Amino acid sequence: MSNSKLILVTGATGYVGGRLAPRLVEAGYRVRCLARDPNRLQGRPWLSRVEVVSGDALDPGTLAEAMKDVAIAYYLIHGKQGGQTSANRDLEVARNFAEAAGEAGIEHIIYLGELVDPTTNLSPYLRARHETGHILRHSSVPVTEFRAGMIVGSGSVLFEMIRYLTEREPVLVCPAWYFSQAQPIAIRDVLSYLIEALRTPESTGRLIEIGGPTRLTYADMLLGYAKERGLKRVLIRTPFYAPRLSAYWVHMVTPIHWRLVLPLIEGLRARLIVRDEAAKKLFPQIKPIDFQTAVHLALGRIQKDNVETSWSDALVTVAGDVKPYQLTVEQGMFIETRQRLLDLSPDYVFRSYAGIGGERGWLYMDWAWEMRGWLDKAVGGVGLRRGRRHPDEIRAGESLDFWRVEEVETNRLLRLRAEMRLPGKAWLQFESQPQEGQTLLTVTAFFAPHGLFGFLYWYAMWPFHKFIFDGLANQIAARARLLAR
Repeated sequence: MSNSKLILVTGATGYVGGRLAPRLVEAGYRVRCLARDPNRLQGRPWLSRVEVVSGDALDPGTLAEAMKDVAIAYYLIHGKQGGQTSANRDLEVARNFAEAAGEAGIEHIIYLGELVDPTTNLSPYLRARHETGHILRHSSVPVTEFRAGMIVGSGSVLFEMIRYLTEREPVLVCPAWYFSQAQPIAIRDVLSYLIEALRTPESTGRLIEIGGPTRLTYADMLLGYAKERGLKRVLIRTPFYAPRLSAYWVHMVTPIHWRLVLPLIEGLRARLIVRDEAAKKLFPQIKPIDFQTAVHLALGRIQKDNVETSWSDALVTVAGDVKPYQLTVEQGMFIETRQRLLDLSPDYVFRSYAGIGGERGWLYMDWAWEMRGWLDKAVGGVGLRRGRRHPDEIRAGESLDFWRVEEVETNRLLRLRAEMRLPGKAWLQFESQPQEGQTLLTVTAFFAPHGLFGFLYWYAMWPFHKFIFDGLANQIAARARLLAR
């Protein structure tokens, strides 16, 4: 396919779409992203290289402009809440999109669905995913439909479930769905199939099942993750399926909402395996990696202390819609974000947070920081008293009390990596982003827990964060105002 053709990516704020768009750009394609709220794409490093349009497939009137001059469209839209209402909405969206694509003269739709066994009693969510493909394939536009096994990758629902359950529970009581066979596939292989479909005209009009090279049960996946992390886990098998009860349990012991987990668990009632080998014939150049390798790669960023700025950029909202506090979980990490919108230029805000620590202290509840440093010293850590090289200047690589300066971008960012003794790894990040004549101050705490004690430590400390980090953000803002005067 000619790279001059315009490609529309729907679901660009989602898990797959947010990774597909930059891959297409890197491959030299012209890309347009459709988003209900384009502001959710702010902070993506590839944003300036794509065209972004606002639209909602529930409102067909917004689709015509989004599809103007588009040759190929990726359909990556679906709800994750489960239930019949959400399923009906997904089908309505599919019908609207198929009709608008036909009217716009789009040449090809590429749809990513889910590997299901249509002969079983499917949940409303999985039935809707299956029927969405049917609606698109019976439109006037040729369709390539991929049906993927459960996706393994940092941040995917499957990976997060496996990660949290394995890290937290030394002994797991396993319902029957733990032992149904599945064929999980790495996110990088899913992206490879999606992109190669552009260059493989033989795939047009085909329904293609894709999965990893090995068939595993969910129990196998848990043990595989435990092996990668060097953890010993005991699994106790039970004869009951209990999908809803299982989803509630996952909701209680992990940060993942039961509505997100339930569709995945319901899917495991049947064998989610590849029954048609068309993918191997159409895409012989793609060699899917095995589950263990996929887990190793998913853990790579955390294991290498590589916290990317873009993880927190996705939490930044535009002026006028600033959320002062937000707690999320991404890439298997707890992320706490606080924001303040200030009538100041970014340089004053940067100077304020770049000068914390050392003799100046931590601006708020200094005694709490000193106590934490004393406790760290008591257990053999570095403590708080290393200070800092200069009261105002800061460089990457130098120490700052019990932190290490990991990255500095003048007037924009300071990221600190914790060197105190912790049951996990932690970072504290400060950002100052211009926002239409103002500056958005963002203070973000990252924590990647290790084992059950890591999660217990997080929850024990979390109530205190409300006071300490709220006060820190407020005092940084106050000091920035003083500097401006």
